[in-house]
Amino acid sequence: MMPLTMAATGRDVQIRRITGKEETRHFLENLGFVMGGFVNIVSDINGNLIVKVKDSRVAISKEMANKIMV
Repeated sequence: MMPLTMAATGRDVQIRRITGKEETRHFLENLGFVMGGFVNIVSDINGNLIVKVKDSRVAISKEMANKIMV
């Protein structure tokens, strides 16, 4: 397992675990980041990511992306 920030751009990766406080996990769940789901990194700008999750593009900070284990 590794944080989402270390995944390759353009490749589908499966979410294995989401760490952090309960409200952080709930926030990410509401954006579509659920365990077992797939996410694809569209672009990486200094660790801040634009990702495709459930047919939507979402921008997340490096701190949030580090809480998503793939």
